[in-house]
Amino acid sequence: MLTETVHVPLDGGRAYDILVGRGLLAEIGPRVAALGARAVGVVSDETVAAAYGAAVTASLAEAGLRTALITVPPGEGSKSYAGFAQVCDGLIAHRIERRDLVLALGGGVVGDLAGFAAASLRRGVRFVQAPTTLLAQVDSSVGGKTGINSPHGKNLVGAFHQPSLVIADTASLDTLSLREMRAGYAEVAKYGLIDDPAFFAWCEANLAGIFSGGPAREAAVASCCRAKAGVVVRDEREDGERALLNLGHTFAHALERLTAYESARLVHGEAVAIGLCLAFRFSARLGLCPGQDAGRVANHLALAGLPTTLGQVPGGCGDADQLLDAMRQDKKVRDGALTFILARGIGQSFIAPGIEAGAVREFLVSELG
Repeated sequence: MLTETVHVPLDGGRAYDILVGRGLLAEIGPRVAALGARAVGVVSDETVAAAYGAAVTASLAEAGLRTALITVPPGEGSKSYAGFAQVCDGLIAHRIERRDLVLALGGGVVGDLAGFAAASLRRGVRFVQAPTTLLAQVDSSVGGKTGINSPHGKNLVGAFHQPSLVIADTASLDTLSLREMRAGYAEVAKYGLIDDPAFFAWCEANLAGIFSGGPAREAAVASCCRAKAGVVVRDEREDGERALLNLGHTFAHALERLTAYESARLVHGEAVAIGLCLAFRFSARLGLCPGQDAGRVANHLALAGLPTTLGQVPGGCGDADQLLDAMRQDKKVRDGALTFILARGIGQSFIAPGIEAGAVREFLVSELG
């Protein structure tokens, strides 16, 4: 099978490769062994472990690596202080040392949780990302952001800790539910909306192929990884340009908090889809963005089967004041002032600091109807 390699050329000996292709999990043992560890602590959720845990741990063992498997319940609830303690204690119990490796096998929750545990364990253990969802393959597995949620907000406790390798086996996407594929697709479309209108147009033309599999799917994953890798190299710690990757996320994280991270109601990609539409409609309301661009974004995401309005959140998402309060815990807040990623059009996003809370509240009231 053809494997595409995206290189992330960070300095200080921290450069790594992202491998994209079908069937890569079957050969994970030799690739991980080449990194020089003696032992690997595999962190996964119960669902992914049932599907891939035995094959992955067998491949690692055949490559001469001492291997342990640590599982957590699936869902955002595992990105918690309790989940973090469980993973760290499991890794310690299995004697994972500083020169060993942690392998995150699963979606974004597992990647964030295992990565943060690796960053903290013995003050820093190397780790490998093996993302098994579309969302994780195109976004969360790349760039070194790790962390857990606080009752006060999403991803508020964490660390920057770059992986040593990312292995994106696109065959794992064949078994994803349609809902999970749709959720991941919100992050795919986001890359076009940030600064690549040609990629967004390509997504519009290739939507069916991305969902059905084949060359379009691999092309989408590799394109998103290249885009994110470029941003990460230029702004590793989100001091500037990298904040653009949060397009739609100020709204999305508030929605996740107000739905108590209950995946039955809302998963991250669904919240991002609503957030992207809100960011464009808010930009249009402020006179920054043509209304037809905001409509084009919403139409495309709706065609992908994603929610595009606050009214589509099952069980509701609170009132304007509750949403605004949740946004005040966003990581981009500076000196108490709200910072949004807004857009002048498709592919023309920018950082907008110091947005008046009153304007945001009025917009949310109008969106809630």
